[in-house]
Amino acid sequence: MNAFQSPLILAGRMLLALLFLLAGIDKLADIAGTAGYIASVGLPAATPLAVLSGVFEVLAALALAVGWQARWAALSLALFTLLTNLLFHNFWALPADQVYMAQIKFMKNLSIVGGMLVVAALGAGPLSLDARRAN
Repeated sequence: MNAFQSPLILAGRMLLALLFLLAGIDKLADIAGTAGYIASVGLPAATPLAVLSGVFEVLAALALAVGWQARWAALSLALFTLLTNLLFHNFWALPADQVYMAQIKFMKNLSIVGGMLVVAALGAGPLSLDARRAN
């Protein structure tokens, strides 16, 4: 790996993690609002799910950011994003005037899943706790 790749891998990991860290903090800062959103799609136990999803996003994002168990963190975030994408951005079931924005969000989330799968496949890179532990 050359000197150019290591900082790019770190930056990519940090940017992916930032999205989930901020989303998790937002969920935890407004449990009632998050629970309402979860309940709006018919899921049961909305308040516990709101708390669990917020805590999960914060912890997985921190693990990804520092590169600790990064493959597992990335894979779990990919699965979480795929599942939530199907539940909350189902553009195919929306009225015509809402399809465009929902489809953009859906595709953006698929791209994030793709980034997470790359991290899951290749690991956190040399600037990570995983690499430090391996040495």
